[in-house]
Amino acid sequence: MRELFGQARSVLWMCPLIGVATVFMGTVSMFSSIFDATGRLQHRVAVTWAKMLLKICLVRVDVIGAERLDPKQPYVFCSNHFSLIDTPLTFASMPREFRILARHKLWRIPFLGWHLGRAGHLPVNRENPREAVKNIQAAADRIRTGTSIVLFPEGGRRHPGQPPQPFKPGAAHIAIRAGAPIVPMAIVGTSRILPRGSSHLRPGRAELRIGDPISTDQMANSDSKALIRQVQEAVEAIWEAPNWR
Repeated sequence: MRELFGQARSVLWMCPLIGVATVFMGTVSMFSSIFDATGRLQHRVAVTWAKMLLKICLVRVDVIGAERLDPKQPYVFCSNHFSLIDTPLTFASMPREFRILARHKLWRIPFLGWHLGRAGHLPVNRENPREAVKNIQAAADRIRTGTSIVLFPEGGRRHPGQPPQPFKPGAAHIAIRAGAPIVPMAIVGTSRILPRGSSHLRPGRAELRIGDPISTDQMANSDSKALIRQVQEAVEAIWEAPNWR
């Protein structure tokens, strides 16, 4: 009975409210981009939208490890990815402004692609090596201006119980080119709140765990494979720790 009530709540209450909040805040964000080409105002709108969604879904988030970050240093953040709720959780909970690196196909969607570009988010085309190199350089240039980047380097959401896919090396290339530290990060609990392939939202608690930054000083592109393996090992260790601090 409790499971049926939860499913009905998801379909009849949470999902419609999420749709309304997304359309409304998306409209506000698109309108604000007319007056702000930097993306800062759109980021604040996105943070507000994300917090609204977490409240609708009755999700509470604990951020652990924010004290490890230098407030003056831009970073490349790399996280695991289990759920659609990971994106609003990241926007609502990250202790600093950032831009995301996402699949280039999103930029082909009417209005959404225009909005992503105006907000300062960056596409990556893994299917075209030449374009991918340009995307990596654009992301590195953005970091040099002082803006952090967030990526989900597995390339997609993972099913619960599925072994992790090898991280794509793009994050390492970006960090090395920008001369910026790369930060392993783990999202814990969202695979239960909203598993991949499910529309049943289960209220609960989640954690955003931020690890120690990994320096890229003195690294070259040839070090990218070893670096991304180190990052993935750190992400998995942070995620698997029962009481990580």
